[in-house]
Amino acid sequence: MISKDNADQNLHVLGEEYDYSKRAQWLRAAVLGANDGLVSTASLMMGVGAVNDDAKAMILTGFAGLLAGGCSMTIGEFVSVYSQLDIELAQIKRGNGMDANKKRLPSPFQAAIASAFSFSLGASVPLLAAAFIADSKVRIGVVAAATTLALVVFGGTGAVLGGTRVVRSCVRVLVGGWVAMGITFGFTKLLGSGGLSM
Repeated sequence: MISKDNADQNLHVLGEEYDYSKRAQWLRAAVLGANDGLVSTASLMMGVGAVNDDAKAMILTGFAGLLAGGCSMTIGEFVSVYSQLDIELAQIKRGNGMDANKKRLPSPFQAAIASAFSFSLGASVPLLAAAFIADSKVRIGVVAAATTLALVVFGGTGAVLGGTRVVRSCVRVLVGGWVAMGITFGFTKLLGSGGLSM
């Protein structure tokens, strides 16, 4: 028979094991990075594809988006989390030091690395999808399809790791990605039809 003290201890350990809030910092950076890399790169490529049939122009645009966005995301995440760290350290100092809180402090380097890796992972999906397709219309369709699949995967993965509802997360991520790609494609096509095509 399990004593009350042992039961309480087991519940405490179980609670610690499934305390998803401990994953919040790196999970936010990773999911945000992957989605941002995927959606921004796919949107750029589809925008260029709307007015230019050249595969090289589309892929170079996507690659430039990967590099520029990856650097921006990494630096921005590092600066943001470092500012948060400074605030929390100042608060601990004002409270005469609290060792328990120090274990929960955010890591700017961890957040930056997670952002860089995840952004690159997301951005590589539309690039790889477009790399070997010659026909421009098929290429745009494949990029859209690959991005849609990746959005579902990223949304579901983030939900599972964060212990939230999978379907709701997938729908939210998917709709957001479609809106971004649709707006970019549509407005670029509109501008291109007005004489600003490449």
